[in-house]
Amino acid sequence: MRDWFMMNNVTATTRSPAAQTAAWACRRWLARIALAWAAVAVCLGARASANDEMVLPPGKFAHHIQRFNAMEDENVTNFVSNAQSWAWLQDNIPFFDCPDHEVEEIYYFRWWSFRKHLKQTKNGFVLTEFLAPVGHAGIHYTISCAVGHHLAEGRWLREPRYLDDYTRFWLRGNNGKPQPHFHKYSNWFAAAVYDRFLVVADRRLVTELLNDLVADYRAWEQERRLPDGLFWQYDVRDGMEESISGSETRQQARPTINSYQFANARAIAAIARLADRRKVAAEFDQKAAGLKQLTQSALWDAPAGFFKVRLESGEPSDAREAIGFIPWMFSLPDAGKGCEAAWAQLAEPAGFRAPFGITTAERRHPQFRSRGVGTCEWDGAVWPFATSQTLVALANVLRDYPQSAVTTRDYFDAFLTYVCSQRANGKPYVGEYLDEVTGDWINGKNGRSRYYNHSTFADLLITGVVGLRPRADDVVEVHPLLPPGTWDWFCLDGLQYHGRRLTLIWDEHGSRYGRGAGLRVLVNGKEIAHTRELERLTGKLP
Repeated sequence: MRDWFMMNNVTATTRSPAAQTAAWACRRWLARIALAWAAVAVCLGARASANDEMVLPPGKFAHHIQRFNAMEDENVTNFVSNAQSWAWLQDNIPFFDCPDHEVEEIYYFRWWSFRKHLKQTKNGFVLTEFLAPVGHAGIHYTISCAVGHHLAEGRWLREPRYLDDYTRFWLRGNNGKPQPHFHKYSNWFAAAVYDRFLVVADRRLVTELLNDLVADYRAWEQERRLPDGLFWQYDVRDGMEESISGSETRQQARPTINSYQFANARAIAAIARLADRRKVAAEFDQKAAGLKQLTQSALWDAPAGFFKVRLESGEPSDAREAIGFIPWMFSLPDAGKGCEAAWAQLAEPAGFRAPFGITTAERRHPQFRSRGVGTCEWDGAVWPFATSQTLVALANVLRDYPQSAVTTRDYFDAFLTYVCSQRANGKPYVGEYLDEVTGDWINGKNGRSRYYNHSTFADLLITGVVGLRPRADDVVEVHPLLPPGTWDWFCLDGLQYHGRRLTLIWDEHGSRYGRGAGLRVLVNGKEIAHTRELERLTGKLP
């Protein structure tokens, strides 16, 4: 087991649902043959690809899907069945190749499990969190808590309709109005919508929804804003119940909702500029600037060196919690003011470092893991939801903040621990949360959290380890967080980006992919940028 620090323009054509179903029915038997002959497919280049210039033959990875389909019974079938999964994945995901078998396996497992949550409804396509019914879900078993993660992960799918529908569902799916359970949980919805735009480059959808996003932000202001301008939230409505600092009755200002609302305001301002709505842009720029200042002045505990919950009394909580890293998820803190020192706690055994991941509260705190087991406790156990947030935040710190508290090795070791944690009974698995020492999954009884869709993985690999940084302009920026000397090679192929097909290749010696040594960016099969070292690289889209 690898612990932290080793310690202990060829977008898939938008089809109607009926046409998609018919196409998959016709190809189902082909998919089964492809799986049965996976070894032969590797040699022959697999089934016909949508693009003959792919560097990675998709058939090379068919054995992963064959194994996942055979692991256990298919407890729930939504839009894409297990039998259809290989055909659907070939049409929709970028392919990934690296020398670490576990990383590669979990990459395909997480895509295989993600499509289980895609549902076609009378409101269009939606995504679920749980496959099994839960009482706190809304229509179609949807839950808004992890919608930001859903949009981040799903933005790499080639078929845009899935997330187009899902985005509209939350804002307009209730007879033209927002879903009544949309604000049951705080979220960074507008920010995630804009971040998806940075990948798909579709101005039409985001500008169409601008008025809806503005109205949604104003609703949050009415519901959750304190007199001083900060936002408050119950920990359970952050999806983080039973936390050390939390309350289900007191109006406490938390780093979560204030970071989310900062990011939402900033995103709305950016969308308003796309729509040439200058007054709206100026208004939300001002809102974002105000929250940025308030969060840094009111939620930063200087003696503890950490962003914390502010209690109703006005005092900071006495606990450092992983939510204190969230401000960097949206690049909220000003660089060079000393806040980066908080990240020293990430790799500290008495802080957040544990054998099976990043704990949700500091391990030194006397109330660490004191709330019991099995009731969704955020008092220290490892939650993939929080791990995803923390790794996005850490990536921003490493690239944009001069500091000495953390390195790319910290990022990659935390990522590998995340990879290794996604197992149960010797098979790939993702659930709600896990014991930080044993790695045992909690709340997995009776299939309740089987294939829990509450975190990201592919997005972390694409934007973090491989390092694609989505942008609004026509510059492709790649800044890998893979430490030098770790992998000799990797390839991310068939990545849909700004209406083009991207291929990102690292080949230290030039012997793996036959395109020479170094880091390369290919667009529709043509090289646009190259560097000999594993370092930041930019190129212009043709």
